[in-house]
Amino acid sequence: MRRRAGIAGWLNRQVAKPGFQNFASALPFGKRMAGRDGAEIFDLLQGFVASQVLGALVETGILRALLDGPRSAELLGFRHDVPADRMEQLLRAGAALGLLKRRRDGAYALARKGAAILGVPGLENMIRHNSAFYADMADPMALLRGEGDTRLARFWPYVFGAEGEVAPDVADRYSTLMAESQVLVARDTLKMLPLKGTQTVMDVGGGSGVFLSEVLRRNKAARGILFDLPEVMPQAEARLAQLELRDRIEVRGGSFRDGALPVGADTVSLIRVLYDHADDTVSDLLRKAFVALPPGGRLIVSEPMSGGDAPERAGDVYFAFYTMAMGTGRVRSQARIAEMCRAAGFEDVVMPKPIRPFITTALACRKPG
Repeated sequence: MRRRAGIAGWLNRQVAKPGFQNFASALPFGKRMAGRDGAEIFDLLQGFVASQVLGALVETGILRALLDGPRSAELLGFRHDVPADRMEQLLRAGAALGLLKRRRDGAYALARKGAAILGVPGLENMIRHNSAFYADMADPMALLRGEGDTRLARFWPYVFGAEGEVAPDVADRYSTLMAESQVLVARDTLKMLPLKGTQTVMDVGGGSGVFLSEVLRRNKAARGILFDLPEVMPQAEARLAQLELRDRIEVRGGSFRDGALPVGADTVSLIRVLYDHADDTVSDLLRKAFVALPPGGRLIVSEPMSGGDAPERAGDVYFAFYTMAMGTGRVRSQARIAEMCRAAGFEDVVMPKPIRPFITTALACRKPG
């Protein structure tokens, strides 16, 4: 192992020399390698600019406006008080990113990838919301050192148990954004971990009931318990009534920080909950879930996760820094969460391969009995 690391270190030192790059680029294989590496490095370099172009197309409504048909740079520039030549550059950038298509007459139309953004529940609002995250990432070293307040921590004040009552508009804002983006999470989770045979599912931190709605839609005999902060309950009750599920779901207001979880469910779900919190809070919640379940009861966890020993882009880049900016959370690997579940008393841990890691990763375990 030490020799292999030594060889790798030597090779990296050679690759890092400008002279080696010139030599390698003159060779057929080296030329391909240098070209590929260069393109990938430039992609990293331009990533922030690309995300800001996407943000501008969504924030202005241009992406959605093009659903009605092609538009010219002159027309869009006039509508948004931007000089036509500069609007042309925004649209060309959108075309270069595969979001738009430039037609022969010079007008711009929506491309398949741009249309796909409009079709993903909650994605437009998440793109708008990312402006707060990008502001926190303006100085990544300050974020890593924990210097100063962050915009994301101010955006999610009640998620982390802030003192005092939660303002209704804050609860609504959080619940709406989570509900919009949780549809895909719920569907991927239930593909990885079908809840066949489940009688009652308790979704802890379940917001407006998106996950429970998906469970009950698939299993007509199942019932649900929705447990979340009291401030979230009015929006949850309204949504469940609209879906005609209110008679199948018991709504319980409370905080898992303050006491035991309700009993009566044979499955407890934690959907995008653990990564909001520190290890001690997570360990305490897992123990409470263990106590609330009957012998043989099942726990499922679904959220963005780290790649563990094999770092991956969604969990170890985007979500790792996002949770850091929120202030108390962190992404964990499947293996780490499984370890914490076993420490709480669970066994028979199942860790399915994620369908789309950038949406969610999941695991399940059981209480002995």
